[in-house]
Order: sequence, then C-alpha cells, then structure tokens
Amino acid sequence: MKLARVVGNVVSTINSPALDGRTLLLCDLLDPSGEPSGGYLIAVDAIGAGAGETVLLLDEGNGARQVLRAPGAPIRTVVVGIVDEVTNGHRDTGALQSLGPQEPRSEA
Repeated sequence: MKLARVVGNVVSTINSPALDGRTLLLCDLLDPSGEPSGGYLIAVDAIGAGAGETVLLLDEGNGARQVLRAPGAPIRTVVVGIVDEVTNGHRDTGALQSLGPQEPRSEA
C-alpha cells in the first residue's frame, strides 16, 4: 500500500478495453508526514476518489486486478481507500503528528 494525493484525472481516448468506463487518476506519492515524496502513479479509481483527496493505493498488479475483477487486464495500480486521517506516534515525545482530517465527502 502507498499513500498518495489525487492531483487530477488522466484522459486517454485510445486504451485497452479493460479500462473502458474506468477513471484514471494522477496521484502524487506522499511520505509518512504527508509531504510529496517526488514520485507519482496513475491509478484506476475503484471507489470514486476526487482531486485533493488523500488515498491508499494498491500497487501490486495482480492484487489490483483482483480488486477490479479484471484478470489479465493491463492494470497495476488501483485506488482502494480514501484516507480520513493518518497519525504517526513518536516514541521520544509521545506526540502524535497528523496529516489532518479531510473535509467530509458529500454524497451527491
């Protein structure tokens, strides 16, 4: 699993039939403190994530295809969760560091 922030959509007019009707998201990878780590991934959205949201990515090929029930599809990375909050406990101070809660999603 990887932590990332959705920064936009990827549109491809020509693609594999396995991607028809699926949204591709451009995701900046995050380090444990919530800061961009310098990398990015394009992921198939399985849950309806949107720009600005912090998400969990499954970047394991076969596992991603199993989540999407698409065996043999050219899919490696899938968004499997929207993160509400991440805390990181520090042993030396006992303080908790948080990426901060995100605004609640409105169901439209």
